[in-house]
Amino acid sequence: MTTPQISQDPLYQMLRHDDVEGFNRARQAGTACDLRGCDLRGLDLRKLELAGMDLTDAYFRGADLRGIDFRGCRLDGASLADAKISGCYFPVEIRAEEIFLSVSHGIRLRHPE
Repeated sequence: MTTPQISQDPLYQMLRHDDVEGFNRARQAGTACDLRGCDLRGLDLRKLELAGMDLTDAYFRGADLRGIDFRGCRLDGASLADAKISGCYFPVEIRAEEIFLSVSHGIRLRHPE
């Protein structure tokens, strides 16, 4: 298991400072962002646009993820412990039981190929 990282990536820092709109604008403008293994615990990420992002090993403990569309995202090893996930879309490859166990018990998601 990897330890969640505090990245110096400028877009990641926007999320850490509650600037979801700025993150979305930067991504729409084509700015790349690497959130693999990042510590996103406790953040309010509602309205975050993550289309096609690799979120391998991302740590979302206690984050507010309501309404996020994770379809097309890579979530292998991500943890959703105690996260708010109402209204989220998840990749169809990840079973509902797997998501439930991640939210309730903190297991890392397994995203099959």
